[in-house]
Amino acid sequence: MTFRAVLLTQADKAVSSEITQLEDDQLPDGNVTVDVSYSTLNYKDGMILNGVGRLVRDYPHVPGIDFSGVVSASSDDRYVEGDRVVLTGWRVGEAHWGGYAEKARLNADWLVKLPEGLSELEAMSVGTAGLTSMLAMQALEDQGIGSKPVLVTGAAGGVGSVAVHLLSQAGYQVAASTGRPETSDYLMKLGANQVVTREELAEPAAGPLSSERWGGCIDAVGDTTLAHVLTEMEYGASVAACGLAGGNKLDTTVIPFLLRGVNLLGIDSVMCPFEQRVHAWQRLDDLLQREILSDMTTVVGLDEVPHLGSEILAGNVQGRTVVDVRH
Repeated sequence: MTFRAVLLTQADKAVSSEITQLEDDQLPDGNVTVDVSYSTLNYKDGMILNGVGRLVRDYPHVPGIDFSGVVSASSDDRYVEGDRVVLTGWRVGEAHWGGYAEKARLNADWLVKLPEGLSELEAMSVGTAGLTSMLAMQALEDQGIGSKPVLVTGAAGGVGSVAVHLLSQAGYQVAASTGRPETSDYLMKLGANQVVTREELAEPAAGPLSSERWGGCIDAVGDTTLAHVLTEMEYGASVAACGLAGGNKLDTTVIPFLLRGVNLLGIDSVMCPFEQRVHAWQRLDDLLQREILSDMTTVVGLDEVPHLGSEILAGNVQGRTVVDVRH
């Protein structure tokens, strides 16, 4: 049997992609085979499609860091034909073939059964970004969220959009930071109570501590933005850092941590424990407003994936981009 896929190849260190037909026997090893319905386009996918950062070492390669679909074959007792499943993390789309193909074969340990109330499209309308956002929100709640608004940086992107909506649905006051003022109405519709410009947070802080503005923060940017935000946290508040779009350097001091008791929490959705994944997906099912979820999602076909990688790297993609692998 043949199936369609986005296939990456490398020649003279240059990475290129094309839509091609593959055979079932070309799939990597695994004990579960999935008929893929949807995948997503994330910032990391943009890097992989453009050969940025050496995230992929072995070519040819099928990218796509997450997907939802239906089990078509399984030698593992936990999954049977017809089970609806979702996959995020485990370096799928990097070290293992990913979601930009009509079929995937992988380790059963990496899958989570979809909650009954969540469709395959809805699962990828949040995808890795939604899982990351939920893990970040839960980490803030575990530490205790303060009385001041919760800040979300990079709010117009995939992680940020879902984080704004989830925090609002959970009853928190939300401040959304973006470098694109034209997205303000979009962010307010998602549930933001105020919009903060990226420039305001990107400026170097006047000192090691500033006025207490935020009762918590989900940071999807990093670098100078994260350094600035740390100086403005409420006493005992936490920052859940989950993105490096602005870079991985952090020029700060120990003062926010010593004198304000600020907590810096690292969020990594790649290999989080199975129980955490199941709980996070169930809570996503419980909190997500389906109408808003639809508003933040753009669905594209598999043929559009190769050129959209550059668009997301350039910051020209708003909200969540879902790939309908079957079209």
